[in-house]
Amino acid sequence: MDKKTEEFYIRLKEELSSTSAWPSEYLYKFIVPTDTTKIVAVEKAFDNMGAVINTHQSKAGKYTSVSVNVRMNSPEHVVEKYLEVSTIEGIISF
Repeated sequence: MDKKTEEFYIRLKEELSSTSAWPSEYLYKFIVPTDTTKIVAVEKAFDNMGAVINTHQSKAGKYTSVSVNVRMNSPEHVVEKYLEVSTIEGIISF
């Protein structure tokens, strides 16, 4: 992980710690190339967590947005999940 990415996750943890009581609901938003295996990989990352997952394909069909609303135990767990899904090729998280 590069320094800029590491600093981002440190700031995210600090912000989440100060703005939310944990455990708390968290909304992840990802964009992946429209490829069933990549969409399924995102969904599997949240398997058995009680997540509500919604997908929406772009107009041209090239990309799919994946929104995941899930109860997380701590800011550290939020970041761990971001790092887990970051291994999916072409994924963008925001």
